[in-house]
Amino acid sequence: MLATLTGLGLSTAAGLNAYIPMLVVGFLARFTDVVRLPAEFGWLTNGWVLAGLAVLLAAEVVLDKIPAVDTVNDAVQTLVRPAAGGAVFAATDAAERLDGRVATSSFMQEHAWIGWVLGIVAALAVHAVKASVRPVIDGGTFGFGAPVVSTAEDAASLGMSLLAILAPLVALLLLPPVLWAGHRLLRRRRVSGRAPT
Repeated sequence: MLATLTGLGLSTAAGLNAYIPMLVVGFLARFTDVVRLPAEFGWLTNGWVLAGLAVLLAAEVVLDKIPAVDTVNDAVQTLVRPAAGGAVFAATDAAERLDGRVATSSFMQEHAWIGWVLGIVAALAVHAVKASVRPVIDGGTFGFGAPVVSTAEDAASLGMSLLAILAPLVALLLLPPVLWAGHRLLRRRRVSGRAPT
């Protein structure tokens, strides 16, 4: 159960920023004993992969704070964020089995591909909300809201990633408010879209 909560927290974070949860998992697995990845996910601890992810994160951090460019970036990230969500969910689920803690159900052990699917779906759902709301924020604030919201999203992705690994139950408690806020923003977007011009 805890492995599933960790995976959901990480894939949710990937929906906001694909590279932060991958770097968190990779760094923790490479430099600590907090996460021990099995051989099939060893690529996440490779120095070149971590350096590449860091470069991509730096580009994402800059591009996501520029109005209009952030919308183009979100379109490109439509494939990247769900893939990252699937990877971190599957990696941490496999890590739980490797540790022998067997925090995953026997069903999940026998059907490891489900971790990929759950991670992809969770990240895609969060990404869809983010990509739908950001143009509204950009337009409503004449672009001044983009850097503020982007910084908040990056901080939320980092916080959720760390909590998902270190305190998955706390991460679970944070999911409902995040989902509620996303729902409210989408509802506000629909209402403003129907308003007469």
